[in-house]
Amino acid sequence: MKEGTGWLEIIRGDAPLIVSFPHTGTDIPASIEARLVSPWLGRRDADWWVGRLYGFARDLGATTVCTAISRTVIDVNRDPSGVSLYPGQTVTELCPTTTFDGEPLYRPGAAPTEAEIAERRARWFDPYHQALKAEVARLRAVHGAVVLYDAHSIRSRIPRLFDGELPHFNLGTNGGRSCHPRLTAAVERACDASPFSRVTDGRFKGGSITRGHGRPDAGVHAIQMELACRGYMDEPAGPPTPETWPSPFDPDRAAAMTLALTGVLEACLAVAPSLASPEPA
Repeated sequence: MKEGTGWLEIIRGDAPLIVSFPHTGTDIPASIEARLVSPWLGRRDADWWVGRLYGFARDLGATTVCTAISRTVIDVNRDPSGVSLYPGQTVTELCPTTTFDGEPLYRPGAAPTEAEIAERRARWFDPYHQALKAEVARLRAVHGAVVLYDAHSIRSRIPRLFDGELPHFNLGTNGGRSCHPRLTAAVERACDASPFSRVTDGRFKGGSITRGHGRPDAGVHAIQMELACRGYMDEPAGPPTPETWPSPFDPDRAAAMTLALTGVLEACLAVAPSLASPEPA
């Protein structure tokens, strides 16, 4: 069953799996876009084509939750208190004022005020998290335990955020605190059976969604998947430009990654029944 508010889309399945898409949106209200340095810059750091990449998820019975709103407007995967997800490392804000590469997003004097940030939070951030909680509660009532899979992607090289080149698969479990080790191990095995590289709790350990909703003791097992974009789309050799980024989605180019991710979500579903067991982690 599909529900939505115009910007928030929820497609309900019956399996004990929710796939969250917090950064695939590119919608920016005109009143905000007019204050940006450029519309392209305001959309550049989206998780490009991730929704299409996981298009098979609903065929597996997964529930999907997706926002159409750009992360430039508000990042629903940031801690609204302002606490850094990665102390000592560069991160963007709840309402970002710079790109991943450090360029200013807003024209001088046009950055959002505290009152505007609060309004954006009430309008978009809070409803997104309320939707996740509602779907978790619905599925837990049936299955006892639910996997919340937070789907992301990022360019393979962004020196301001991390050194070198990211592995293809970057799993985040908040250091093992957001899900049962059985889920982590199952996803790792699926990744390692593919031709792609993998790391667990490396540069990306999970954002506000994984850390805030993952409660293994309460039957909610959250894991983040941050994909390096080169695994499914062409990345420019140098800094991205409006002419080179994003590159078009190519199903043939993405086929190997789609196959690997199908195995990952199937692994989540296979292990989910065992997560309802009361045995300790």
